[in-house]
Amino acid sequence: MKIKASVFFKILCILICLSISANTFAQYKPKWQSLDTRPVPKWYTNAKFGIFIHWGVYSVPGYSKKGSYAEWYQNGLVKGDSERVKYQKENFGNRTYYDLVNNFKAELFNPDAWAQLIEKSGAKYVVLTSKHHDGFCLWPSKEADRDWGFPWNAVSAGPHRDLLGDLFKAIRKTSVHPGMYYSLYEWYNPLWLSDRNKYVSEHMWPQMKELINNYKPDVLWTDGEWDAPDSIWKSQEFLAWLYDDSPVKNTIVTNDRWGSGVRFHHGGVYTPEYQPDLDFKDHPWEESRGMGASYGYNRAEDAWDYNSAQSLVLQLIDKVSRGGNFLLDIGPDAHGKIPPIMQERLLQIGDWMNINSEAIYNTVRWKESSQWSAGNRNYKAKRSDNDLLLKITVDPDPGYAVKEIFYTYNPTSNSLYAIFPKYPDDKKIVLKNIKLPKGTIINFLSTKENLLWHQEGNNLIVSLPDYDPNKIKAPYAYVIKILDYGKFEH
Repeated sequence: MKIKASVFFKILCILICLSISANTFAQYKPKWQSLDTRPVPKWYTNAKFGIFIHWGVYSVPGYSKKGSYAEWYQNGLVKGDSERVKYQKENFGNRTYYDLVNNFKAELFNPDAWAQLIEKSGAKYVVLTSKHHDGFCLWPSKEADRDWGFPWNAVSAGPHRDLLGDLFKAIRKTSVHPGMYYSLYEWYNPLWLSDRNKYVSEHMWPQMKELINNYKPDVLWTDGEWDAPDSIWKSQEFLAWLYDDSPVKNTIVTNDRWGSGVRFHHGGVYTPEYQPDLDFKDHPWEESRGMGASYGYNRAEDAWDYNSAQSLVLQLIDKVSRGGNFLLDIGPDAHGKIPPIMQERLLQIGDWMNINSEAIYNTVRWKESSQWSAGNRNYKAKRSDNDLLLKITVDPDPGYAVKEIFYTYNPTSNSLYAIFPKYPDDKKIVLKNIKLPKGTIINFLSTKENLLWHQEGNNLIVSLPDYDPNKIKAPYAYVIKILDYGKFEH
């Protein structure tokens, strides 16, 4: 009996130790109060610029009326949107949306070319739609085929290719971080419509764990959360597993789309979309938008519906100056081709970044994010205002103010960057309420030359060189770097 009691006691001690150990190493509890303490990985807050990619069966029609989302094509058909219904009838007859997968061939998809283009743009991460609200998966998901009742992933249908895996392999040959978008819900999935709890436990969770375990993304960008509370999605439980036990627990970046009412309140990165006037001073955030008004490829959009390269660069600068990231979307077509106008915009942004990226990467919001001119600042942002940033920088409406200067700050090098969208006719930049110690060096990034400066009271006056387009090759905005200046408590 003594031996048995001794063995029992030892087993009990081991179990207690294992329990204590498990609780010790379980850093995050499945509660927002605990999960919200996890810091967003530093690589992401240093990266600043990412590329969103919306690509799937909806890229076959690639159509919606201007100003709306082309990736919502299926939902428009079911809800009776007259323009989408008419387009479907005229181009595909009586075929269903699901049958369009047979036209989603992706035969021109060259993942290495995509990866190289994204890297050339200056972006440091990419987020591909692994699955949008139509439920079609860009990887070989057995849950998709089983629960829809027919082939509904890119390996069993359409391209017969692991599109997600192929892009991740190509991206990992570059300096870009691979990430994925994942829609929690699916509009018309039979299991979702009949049993939400079963859908979450037998469809959604297995898919998300498979994506994390097999592809090991650096970003998990969830969406489609608004139709149910986080208790249905079991979001807090999933995030606790992701942060404590998953193979990417130390590097993964997540967002705030985890249930109705959660966005802008809990989760990792806050994610406004087409909302350039939102600002979150004390929390990491990222605004996403397309180059036009749609995320998915929309053949109805014309060249003038796309943001100019200048506007996109200024949008990047504006968000970074306010401590945010910019996730700029591209929408490839069903053949796997990124439209040339989108390629051109990315290359133009990359040209600017090649010269001025040190004012973007690794920076934080300074004590003043921008300097305004005199005038009315009460601009109202609208999605139809594709070039809103041009209005509040270089082309204001009469009586309205402009942002003359954007500031970013690198705490590692203690360097302040002043970014100005318009080259002054008198070649003088006035930085208000900045007083420099004697001997401070100011460098013009466009030409790599040091500039003359002097004080006029509390204002700093910086003299610029003559505007020479042979030397100044990044015309969308200009950057001066003030060395060893700008340290503050942030």
